[in-house]
Amino acid sequence: MYELIQAGERTYYIDCPVKMGIFLLDKTHACLIDGGSGKDAAKKALKHLSAQGWELACVINTHSHGDHTGGNQLLQSRTGCKIFANGIEQAFTQAPILEPAFLFGGFPPKALRNHFLEAAPSNALPLTDPAFPQALEVINLPGHCFDMIGLRTPDDVVFLADALASEETMQKYQLSFLYDVEAYLATLQKIEGMQAKLFIPSHAAATSEIASLARLNREKTLQIANTLLALCGAPRTFEELLQAVFAHYALHMDWNQFVLIGSTVRSYLAYLYNRQEVTARITDNQMIWERA
Repeated sequence: MYELIQAGERTYYIDCPVKMGIFLLDKTHACLIDGGSGKDAAKKALKHLSAQGWELACVINTHSHGDHTGGNQLLQSRTGCKIFANGIEQAFTQAPILEPAFLFGGFPPKALRNHFLEAAPSNALPLTDPAFPQALEVINLPGHCFDMIGLRTPDDVVFLADALASEETMQKYQLSFLYDVEAYLATLQKIEGMQAKLFIPSHAAATSEIASLARLNREKTLQIANTLLALCGAPRTFEELLQAVFAHYALHMDWNQFVLIGSTVRSYLAYLYNRQEVTARITDNQMIWERA
């Protein structure tokens, strides 16, 4: 765990539950791709850099979720490194309270003010800043969240962030967080057609062949959409639908799962509504969802 693996002449990654990439800007300065899930992950990353004689110049966050930005603050306070984030992800990285507020749909209660949903804030710059490493190719990968990106290094290694889940993860958790279903399906189609020496998803094994995993993720996403469609066979309120989803996938509800799965179910409903596959009407001051 937390083993440093070389993926190219100037490209490395730290093999851990949320993989962290390393790209050498020159012989002594390194760029970290994602800041780790928390202080411990950040400390391990700094230990690897120090052992190799590298200084941390910057961190590029693929997106703003806490398991990718949780180590930012420690990295920045210890090294003075710059942190970069894309679009809306920059705002969430600078003001992490936006995450639980967005998921809850209002001021978040204390139960949601945890490090998993609300990382420590860090001072993030946009990708358009002149200091952003120009050797890295930015790949837009929306869907999992607002403005997620991947990165291709000059070694032809592609970091895919959370665009793909492993087959084991899909089987274990069934339903993963998703913001925009239509954008996510388009991202999966893009990834399926990609070629690279090596692909490194954050939550799946590194591989030189990515198309099959992209197809599995697409099939799973469409399967979930069809499950929601079937559950709308009878008129249901959102709360009834959410309860049915938890029962169908044998999930256990807690505060985090309530907002993460709840937000994801709403995203699937929006996708189906926009495709005119479900209808929504207000009856007796209740929003009722039903198959079209």
